[in-house]
Amino acid sequence: MPERPTFRVAVVGTGPAAMYAVDHLLEYRTLRFEVDLIERLPTPWGLVRSGVAADHPDKKGIIDRHFAHLLRSERVRFFGGVTVGEHVGAEELSRWYDAVIYAVGADTDARLDIPGEDLPNSIGARAFVAWCNGHPDFSHLKPDLSTARAVIVGNGNVALDVARMLVSPIARLERTDLADHALAALRGSQIQDVMVLGRRGAEHAAFNAPELEEFLEIAGVDVLVDPNDIADARLAVSARASPNVLRKLDLLDRLSARPKAGGRRLHFGFFASPVALHGQGRVEAVALRRNASTPGGDSFPEAVGPSLEAGLVIRSCGYRRAAFPGLPFDDERNVIANRTGRIIAHDVPLPGAYVTGWAKRGCRGIIGTNRKCAGETVGSLIEDIESGLVSSRAVDRDQIQTILKERNLALVTRAGWDRIDRTERDAGRRTFRPRVKIVDHDELLGVARTAAV
Repeated sequence: MPERPTFRVAVVGTGPAAMYAVDHLLEYRTLRFEVDLIERLPTPWGLVRSGVAADHPDKKGIIDRHFAHLLRSERVRFFGGVTVGEHVGAEELSRWYDAVIYAVGADTDARLDIPGEDLPNSIGARAFVAWCNGHPDFSHLKPDLSTARAVIVGNGNVALDVARMLVSPIARLERTDLADHALAALRGSQIQDVMVLGRRGAEHAAFNAPELEEFLEIAGVDVLVDPNDIADARLAVSARASPNVLRKLDLLDRLSARPKAGGRRLHFGFFASPVALHGQGRVEAVALRRNASTPGGDSFPEAVGPSLEAGLVIRSCGYRRAAFPGLPFDDERNVIANRTGRIIAHDVPLPGAYVTGWAKRGCRGIIGTNRKCAGETVGSLIEDIESGLVSSRAVDRDQIQTILKERNLALVTRAGWDRIDRTERDAGRRTFRPRVKIVDHDELLGVARTAAV
């Protein structure tokens, strides 16, 4: 039987989109792929490490174990601490590898574009969750939780993740891998009211039912919903009722009907949009607009409502992808320009250049969505190999690692990440937690250097 041809692929990023692409590449039987993971941080897993809520340890653990299994393959190498556009260029990667798959996600929170948005203690949800999870780029954030009320703008799954962090009893969080600085801040939090705002009616709430259902398991939290909002939502969907929507409305009913415990309060506000943030030196109030809706569900301004006192505002209205160095960008779709995962310039595919995940399809979908998305991109790559558009021509494998070491003395290989991983898990075992994360970039590099590179 003839030996399978080997193709070397660089995957830029190590989050779910990247690792599902690796999964598809390794399981392909007709061709043999060797994969180098190029990661800006010293640690892999992207949003699984820094974006999934810390109180979802089971979900994180399953994904972590699967990705770790992929990384242990002899055909996969990890190069952490490598920034594309600084240590290596996109054009260089295209020369070094037979193909490059960019799985670089989104890098900023979407903005509200309202006055006062940049006041201190007005924070993007991505930044807040990353701070909670110990992302080294956000360990300096230090949100002030000494206020009585927090407002979360947006009502998707991330908004509910943030709300759970703010209303959960500290004992519930102390057994998670929440960063120590976040635990300390939440332990001293004075927040009693959390308001989650949505610009449309309850029937259009962006969260999924399982995320809402988790609040049934949190004792001592009073969930408040205007019964008229639920009744109006039921009327709006009566002729075209979706089981998922009805389940969410039933959950809102159940949560709001629970006996009140007199503890922290979680309010769901619908048909409300912020028009400005006010304050002297920090956020002190949110000016709101009351919305109405059209039969199609779109909202439009109805009236300006009263201002709501709040000392913390967390904007959870989605993420955005900025242009990536050396690659064509589609400003209208806010993605790296592509067609079925093939990166295109002037409507022509760039040979051997691909994209997957949020940078390909936009910032939507859950972690599992990336599996299908990566499958399509890998399928495009394989089609191009089979049609002769991509050929095996990569430079020597060892030479690439040598070049990266010369350019970046802080290069972290799999051995370095394994050392970080063991150190965090050992610290976690001593405190009955999954891990205690190292949140300082230099400290991460220092631990990684103790391993053989």
